[in-house]
Amino acid sequence: MTARWSGWASRPPGSCRSLATRPPSPPPSGVGLTDLSPDLPVVYGNTGLWTLLVPVRSLAAVRRMRPATAHFPSVLGQMPRASVHPFCLETLDPSCHIHGRHFSSPYSGTVEDPVTGTASGAMGAYYARYVAPAAYHRLRVEQGQEVGRDGRVEVEVRADGDSHRPRVGGAAVYVADLGVVG
Repeated sequence: MTARWSGWASRPPGSCRSLATRPPSPPPSGVGLTDLSPDLPVVYGNTGLWTLLVPVRSLAAVRRMRPATAHFPSVLGQMPRASVHPFCLETLDPSCHIHGRHFSSPYSGTVEDPVTGTASGAMGAYYARYVAPAAYHRLRVEQGQEVGRDGRVEVEVRADGDSHRPRVGGAAVYVADLGVVG
């Protein structure tokens, strides 16, 4: 049986928090400081859960990253339970604006999430604040290709004074039931 769902979900206003200091190295392994975008800040973003938004120079650098989630708490001193969301403005699909990956918090029970609406909402707010400031954006985020999923998240962002209000949407397909062993 295949179940499909499609729709939109409003997210809380996007908030960004600057790092007290830039990490000595990016939390995911496989990249170095020279792979980070020199023009965009690394910030914590939140539209429900905190995630470290890490702008990377190229798609090649994002694709060679390997999650090192066990090291996140020691590197993310300000928010040791945050996830890490590296992204770049180079995409595989020309209809997309952002290519992202989501390395989960080591406390979440997963390593890499193939598609994340919460992080995509935070990235939309980040985009509207740091990449291309505007009162309104409609973006498409691609994610999951590195783990065998070809995901897309539609993101709308509206400026509301100093904050940005994202909505995320798209289609989802039922894959499997998961049991919890306890």
